[in-house]
Amino acid sequence: MLEELRVDGRLSVTELANRVGLSKTPCQSRLKRLMEKGYIRGFRAIVDQGKLGEAHVAFAEVKLSDTREKALDDFRRAVSRVQEVEECHMIAGNFDYLLKVRTRDIDSYRAILGEKISSLPHVASTSSFVVMETIVDGID
Repeated sequence: MLEELRVDGRLSVTELANRVGLSKTPCQSRLKRLMEKGYIRGFRAIVDQGKLGEAHVAFAEVKLSDTREKALDDFRRAVSRVQEVEECHMIAGNFDYLLKVRTRDIDSYRAILGEKISSLPHVASTSSFVVMETIVDGID
C-alpha cells in the first residue's frame, strides 16, 4: 500500500484497493491507521521550482561555535524561519548542519548566505556547494 502511494499519492481509495487486492472499506481502514500511526505524514503537490524562477540550488555546510543543547535549539528555531532553506539536516562529521538552499540565482544565494544564514545564532562558518545538475532527486 505504501509503495503504491509513494509512486502516486493521488490514487483514489478504490484504485488503491484494486492495486493491493483489498476491497474499498478495509483499504480505507488501513490507510487511516497508517496515517494515524505516522507512517504517512501527509500528501502534497510536487512543484517544479524552476518554472517558478527558483531553479538555483546550493548546499551550505554550517559549523556552529557552540553545540550545547540550547545553542542547537536556538539554531534550529532560527533556521526553520529562513524561507529559502528547503532542507536542514544535523550531520555527524566535520560540520554541524547541511542546508539545502533554493533561490533564483547565484546573486540571490549570496545575499541569503550573507544576510540570513551567516547571521543565524551560533554560526561560526559556512561552506557552499553549488548544484550544477540534479541527476536523482527522489521524485521520479
